[in-house]
Amino acid sequence: MTTATDVKAAETGTHKRRLMSNNDSMIFAGLVLFGILGPILFPNYTFQIAVLWLMVLFALTWDIMGGQMGYNSLGNIFFFGAGMYICAIVQVGLFTDVGAYTSVSGQGNFKFTPDQYYIGVAVGLVAAAIGSSLLAVALGWIVFGLRGPYFAIGTLGMALAAGELIGAWGWVGGGSGIPMPVYPGSGDGKSYFFYVLCFAAAIATFLFLKWLYSTQFGLAINAIRDDEGKAEAMGVHTLRHKTVAWAVSAFFLGIAGGLFGNMTGFIEPLEVAFPTITFGIFMVAMALLGGKGTIWGPVLGAILFHIVKEVTWTYFLGWQWVALGVIIIINIIYFQQGIVGWLQEKYPGWFGIEVDERARAEAPAKGAAQ
Repeated sequence: MTTATDVKAAETGTHKRRLMSNNDSMIFAGLVLFGILGPILFPNYTFQIAVLWLMVLFALTWDIMGGQMGYNSLGNIFFFGAGMYICAIVQVGLFTDVGAYTSVSGQGNFKFTPDQYYIGVAVGLVAAAIGSSLLAVALGWIVFGLRGPYFAIGTLGMALAAGELIGAWGWVGGGSGIPMPVYPGSGDGKSYFFYVLCFAAAIATFLFLKWLYSTQFGLAINAIRDDEGKAEAMGVHTLRHKTVAWAVSAFFLGIAGGLFGNMTGFIEPLEVAFPTITFGIFMVAMALLGGKGTIWGPVLGAILFHIVKEVTWTYFLGWQWVALGVIIIINIIYFQQGIVGWLQEKYPGWFGIEVDERARAEAPAKGAAQ
């Protein structure tokens, strides 16, 4: 029998969920508005804002594994670099011989027409996304036999090895790198073109993950995070879910790699394609700063981290690593749950979280009695 109390509780819960949904919609609308107006209001910083959207994508894709599933990967940058090289090989290989193009004598000799350039970028990005996902599936059968710190170290070794192997592969330029096809237009036109693609990639990643986490798949990977053994006992196919989650992460990271390679105009294995000590660490730090395991935490962490990075590199050159290191240390010591996690504990009503106030009040008394 349904009581008046039950009805009231249900109405309260519905109201909180509706309020949370409205808050999400307003924040998302503000983010999209900034994305549209950003290059108009700050035309001199179009490239930096485009990189900001890639940082958002980095943090969101790392959080799939590290936040939602509890597998802290230090090698996700592998898929960024793999996507970059796959995109470059496809862009060049569609219209000329890759080995001849990347050779010292052949660099710069082949001129791409506008049609060739745009077709190459489109096909290259698709190939980068699919190719990176397939690599994730193949490597997942190896690294998912590891757990905890062994998984983190294993994925880190994978990324480091990839940079060295590509550097020794002469067909793709080796350590000398690959000059990317030249954009058929002005410098400003190139900045706006890739800004739109980076913005679209970040928004698409956010919307897809927001939907994915609301499905049974999201519940399954959360169960793996909480207790993988129990999840398996309850019938969750853990290896399949881990592999799919990593493939999704690799899919979007591959696109990011293809975009960034074209934005810089030149790719090489260690500093651009597989920058483990910069981008590879940044994606982890940004998710932790904002709050891993939440949909908005990685977004907030990426925005704050990127702003601090750009400001310190511009006005406090030489101190940028100190500033970023201080942020990471404070985050780890005082805000392990991240900014959004801290806000959820402090103001749970903002996020539609119901708290038993009586239980909360009794907890300190029980602790003191024990």
